[in-house]
Amino acid sequence: MLRYDNIDFLYFLALIPLIAIGLYFYNRWQKKSIEKFGDENLVTELMQNHSNARKNIKNTLFIFSIAFLIIGISNPQIGTKMEEVKREGVDLMIAIDLSHSMMAQDIKPNRLERAKQAISRLIDKLEGDRIGLVVFAGEAYVQLPITTDYSAAKLFLSTVNTSIIPTQGTKIGNAIDLCIKSFDQENNQNKAIIIITDGENHDEEAISSAKIAQEQNIYIHTLGMGLTKGGPIPIYNKYGSTSEFRKDREGNIIITKLNETILKEIAQAGMGTYIRANNSKSGLSVLFDEINKMEKKEIGTMIFTNYKDRFQIFIGISLILLILNLIILQRKNNWKTNINLVE
Repeated sequence: MLRYDNIDFLYFLALIPLIAIGLYFYNRWQKKSIEKFGDENLVTELMQNHSNARKNIKNTLFIFSIAFLIIGISNPQIGTKMEEVKREGVDLMIAIDLSHSMMAQDIKPNRLERAKQAISRLIDKLEGDRIGLVVFAGEAYVQLPITTDYSAAKLFLSTVNTSIIPTQGTKIGNAIDLCIKSFDQENNQNKAIIIITDGENHDEEAISSAKIAQEQNIYIHTLGMGLTKGGPIPIYNKYGSTSEFRKDREGNIIITKLNETILKEIAQAGMGTYIRANNSKSGLSVLFDEINKMEKKEIGTMIFTNYKDRFQIFIGISLILLILNLIILQRKNNWKTNINLVE
C-alpha cells in the first residue's frame, strides 16, 4: 500500500511542464541570439564543439531531477504490516456529475469546482466511515472503490474533470445502479448514496433506481449544484480562459438550469434529503447532519498500520541526476583535436 506523508507537495508536479516550456523558449532565444552574430555557416564553424544533443540531455536530466525531488519531499510511504482495525461508521458512495453543464459559473467558481470543494470538506469531517467515488455523465464509472483511506479519496477527487468521461448526458440512474453494486453487500453497515448534480437531461430510470436502492436499505441524498435561473456553459481555450459559450443547433447560447424537481423526487424515492447549494452555502452542514443521523455500526477493516518512508530513494535519484547534469558538458569532446596536437 502506497501513501504520501505530505501529499500536497505533489501539486508542485504541475510546475514540470512549465519548466520544460521555459527551457524550450530559453533555447530558442539563445539560438536566435547566436544567429545575430553573423553568417550561419561561419558561426557553425566557430562553434564546432557545440552540441545540441548534449544540451537536450542536460535539460532532460534537470527536469527529471526536479520531478523526483518533488516526489521525495512528498515522502512516499510503503505499508509493511496489515492489521484488522475496528471502527464505527457508515458506508458512503458519492456520485458526482461530470457533464458539460457542471462547468456553468452560476455558482462560483463553477458548479464542478464547488462540488469538489464540498466533497473535500465532507471527507475532512468523516471519522471511521468508508467512502467511495463514482463519476457519471452519459455513462458511470467507479473513480475510487469504497475505502477508509481519506488521503487517497482526496487525491482521486483532485483528478476529476469533465474530460474523463467521453459520453455526455446525465444518466443519474446508471450512477445509482453502479453505487449499489460498489457496496459490500455482506456487511451490515448502514449505507447511503450522495448524488451531486444539476439534474439536467435526467433519465427516467433514476426514480426506479432510487426505489431499488431503498429496498436494499440504502438511503439516497441529492445535492443540487446550480441556480434555478441558470447560466451559460463556458468553453475553455488551451490557456484555461473562457473563449465562448456552448450553443444549440440554431446557434443560440445554451442556458443550463438546476432541475430541482427530479432531484427532490430521487431523494424522496430513496428516503433521503434534497439539499440545494448556492453561492452562499454548499449544503454541507445539512448533509453531514443527515449522515450523522444514521446508526454507525462497528466493522473490522484490514488496513496497513506500519509504514516505512521511501523519500530517500527519490531524493537520491534526484541528486544523481543533478550530478550527471553537472558532469555532462554542453560541448563535444575534443579528444580528436588533442591527439592531433600531440602528434
